[in-house]
Amino acid sequence: MTKEITLDISQGIATVCLARPEALNALTTAGFIELTQTLEALSHDPEVAVVLLTGTGHAFCAGGDVKSMAAGDEFTEPTLEGRAQTLRRAMDCARLLHQMPKPTLAIVRGAVAGAGMSIALSCDLRIASDTTRFITAFKEVAYSGDFGGSYFLTHLVGPAKARELYFLSDKLDAAQALKLGIVNRVVDDALLEEEAERISRKLVRGPSIAYGYMKKNLNLAETASLNEVMDAEAWHHTRCGMTEDHLEGARAFLQKRAPVFRGY
Repeated sequence: MTKEITLDISQGIATVCLARPEALNALTTAGFIELTQTLEALSHDPEVAVVLLTGTGHAFCAGGDVKSMAAGDEFTEPTLEGRAQTLRRAMDCARLLHQMPKPTLAIVRGAVAGAGMSIALSCDLRIASDTTRFITAFKEVAYSGDFGGSYFLTHLVGPAKARELYFLSDKLDAAQALKLGIVNRVVDDALLEEEAERISRKLVRGPSIAYGYMKKNLNLAETASLNEVMDAEAWHHTRCGMTEDHLEGARAFLQKRAPVFRGY
């Protein structure tokens, strides 16, 4: 273990914390692989309903470890193929955050840069402190970008704005990020954990099976045709209709009470 990641699981909520505060939570390649392994386990854990991703201290994640880049030891593999395969393995953390059948939330403050921005964008929701600053930053170290950032940013803000943010590497404050749709909401820094707790508790009480199929539909909608999405919706909607949670939700609606979902 690299000890760049910490994990806490409580009452159905898994909090994954990037833990290199001395480096603004910039991770080494091994750290990103550790993150991928952690998320793989959580995606299959029946006791986990919601995954939160956050950082230790006053930053979310400043991206990759620039000291390793400058020293030329970011990768140990001697070949292009070996390095690309290692990076692709590390990058799978973004795919898991985007595709796992559970809601994922990035809780961000301070620096959100490079790969850190990419993995934040891969989450379903982003709750930001008013101290948050986003920057693609890849241009600054002559990198083209990784961890799916070009995919997620293009879908969130459109191709023209994504190109501007990659080519010019301008910083975005929390208000600008909210206006562009990069974050879902912004709160005072002192209230960030409280807001994250409120939202995660609301999600953990929700219908977990339905959430999984909602993600399938929404992810498919990013690339598929209308007919393909509607076909998937029909199957997924019908599957959800066969759950006890659906019956409980319908009964609770008629009885004018809050539903109690149990995940089956």
